Amino acid sequence: MTSPSAPSGIRFALEGIDEITFHKVLRDLMKDPAFAKPLQVQAQPPRPVPHGTPPGDHTAALTLVFAPEDRDLAVGAMQRLKTIMLRYGVQIDSIWTP
Repeated sequence: MTSPSAPSGIRFALEGIDEITFHKVLRDLMKDPAFAKPLQVQAQPPRPVPHGTPPGDHTAALTLVFAPEDRDLAVGAMQRLKTIMLRYGVQIDSIWTP
């Protein structure tokens, strides 16, 4: 018996995005067929940064989660996500991939 492959993820950090724009991006993303199952989207909305706190822990982020066998789907969805972000003038501060 083989065990299922552990999922991977591509995380997009979106420092400086406001809450309204974040939800517009998320809405468009959730309606787009490029992000349908087996892919999964995890969202971390922007949060206010308390005075004196490094901004990294409060940065908005979108993570595209996928199984290793769905990597090609994830790459296509990543390109689509970048297009959606450009539509709203959102800058991607960093991308983390496994």
